[in-house]
Amino acid sequence: MVVLAQERVLPAGLEAQTARIVQILQQQAERYSAIGDAPKISIDELRFACVTDPSNQQAGYEGIWRNRRGDRCGSLTFNSDGSFYAEYDLFCPHPRDERWFVEMITAWGAGEKVHSEAKLIPRM
Repeated sequence: MVVLAQERVLPAGLEAQTARIVQILQQQAERYSAIGDAPKISIDELRFACVTDPSNQQAGYEGIWRNRRGDRCGSLTFNSDGSFYAEYDLFCPHPRDERWFVEMITAWGAGEKVHSEAKLIPRM
């Protein structure tokens, strides 16, 4: 997607959906992090830009989370068709299964439908 302009405020219809997605990401982060070690995933730290969907030239929005060093640590994209995809990096050992390492948590869907999961990689 191509960035067109920085936006601070999403359209009203996307604000509530963003809050719900962030809440789901936070729940997953708490589920897949050691107790008390989950990152605080905040809407306030999410910076959106208006983007153009290359498949149909319609407007969408891409939000980026950055850590204290300024590194990208997550994103939330609203596509022009109403679908979305979000991810947030965890990079931590699985709290209940030592065979796995949790790379990130993801959420995707459209409208009220939200799916989420953790991306696991084998621990060496």
